Amino acid sequence: MILTFSIILTISSVLMIVLVLMHKGRGGGLSDMFGGGVSSSLGGSSVAERNLDRITVGIAVVWVVCIIALGLLLKVSN
Repeated sequence: MILTFSIILTISSVLMIVLVLMHKGRGGGLSDMFGGGVSSSLGGSSVAERNLDRITVGIAVVWVVCIIALGLLLKVSN
């Protein structure tokens, strides 16, 4: 059981990295804090971007569940 959750955790971690890197950048980062970034995004997000957000949140939930399950399993096994 621990091996199964470890494999799922590894796969979901790699997927999280890939999905986060696929997101479109929003804002200018640190320059926005000091008033340097004045950009307007009137278009909103596309359907693909919203679907990518949903998939990312789903994988994040799987990742958190695996972390909690592994923690409980390791606590019980010791």
